[in-house]
Amino acid sequence: EVQLQASGGGLVQAGGSLRLSCATSGFSSGGYAIGWFRQAPGKEREGVSCISTSDGITYYKASVKGRFTISSDNAKNTVFLQMNSLKPEDTAVYYCAANPFALPLTWCARITTTTSPDYGMDDWGAGTLVTVSS
Repeated sequence: EVQLQASGGGLVQAGGSLRLSCATSGFSSGGYAIGWFRQAPGKEREGVSCISTSDGITYYKASVKGRFTISSDNAKNTVFLQMNSLKPEDTAVYYCAANPFALPLTWCARITTTTSPDYGMDDWGAGTLVTVSS
């Protein structure tokens, strides 16, 4: 069973930084992609960033490009999201998720250019809250 758990959120002032972690387990060998998503109150969920763990190719939502960096430590089964120059509009609950059945790069491209209530996935976990004060 594939499991992912996001952590590392908190309260930070505008312009500050946070690093989120996504601990993963249950993936079989082979290429897959891990995505970071966020959902602000009253808004649809949106894909923020995505990484193909087999080749390190990364994708970013346009509004976070240049500020956020996604990376993976495959030995530790962990994906990170380094968030710099945070803005109040980055305030949201952040989730990590994967779709083991989708082509990694196709999925990454889709989730970082669209919004959706759930991207067709059921289990999102609790997420981690990021609050950026102005």
